[in-house]
Amino acid sequence: MRTLSSVMGNSQRLDGGAMFGNAPRALWSRWATPDDAHRIPLACRALLVQEAGRNVLLETGIGAFFPPKLKDRFGVVEDEHVLLASLAERGLTHEDIDVVVLSHLHFDHAGGLLSPYTEGQAAQLLFPNARFVVGRAAWDRALHPHPRDRASFIPELHDLLEASGRLDLVDGDTHPTLGEGYRFHTSEGHTPGLLLTEIAMPEGPVVFAADLIPGAPWVHLPITMGYDRFPEQLIDEKRTLLEDLLARGGRLVFTHDPEVAMGTVRRDERGRFSVEDTRARLDGVAA
Repeated sequence: MRTLSSVMGNSQRLDGGAMFGNAPRALWSRWATPDDAHRIPLACRALLVQEAGRNVLLETGIGAFFPPKLKDRFGVVEDEHVLLASLAERGLTHEDIDVVVLSHLHFDHAGGLLSPYTEGQAAQLLFPNARFVVGRAAWDRALHPHPRDRASFIPELHDLLEASGRLDLVDGDTHPTLGEGYRFHTSEGHTPGLLLTEIAMPEGPVVFAADLIPGAPWVHLPITMGYDRFPEQLIDEKRTLLEDLLARGGRLVFTHDPEVAMGTVRRDERGRFSVEDTRARLDGVAA
């Protein structure tokens, strides 16, 4: 049996205007309340898939690798490595994870692969028994970033992943490391080669939406992030995925939504997409 559990990592607070792109504050402040610095709360949620003696983790969040100055700059809230504590709540350590799937290598999705910051010590790669699944285009982008997103990558992480000998690059919509019951959707609007992992479940597919749809408010087609490289392309990609999941009774898992972990795709009489039957937390969901 395959089960799904949400696993929280370190949380962030980022500028609301940046997170909602060209949407005016009068609109987005209905969905997220900004603080005095105009920042909104964001989760870094991973998804744990457990099946037949195997533990698969979709993403690792931002982690705790930043030194204090950068931790404050990027709005990381907690000092400890929250993902490790969240795994422990489920009776696991990072050593128990067999596969880590990364939608892309921006630090808020892959930083949890690294050990917590310790002054004077180099970061270490965690998850010693896992294979690391990354899209080839996303890997190439991390090695050769554009000036616009260079600061979003962790240069030492790439060397550590390559040196591990456990890096698997994805070229198509499946990969043998994951096997049956998994497929990938690919998006280019946020970053090249963004992988969206689809998991086959008895009541319909579940897609980890990564930064194509970071939370429930972004299900609405016009809403994008200022961090997206091609917003119009992203909207088209979002429409394609949502129409596909609507037809198949699909659900979305959100990484950055602090309140909604998963929801079922719906479309109203006006053609507007949203999610219903939402869950704040997933605890061994089998359906």
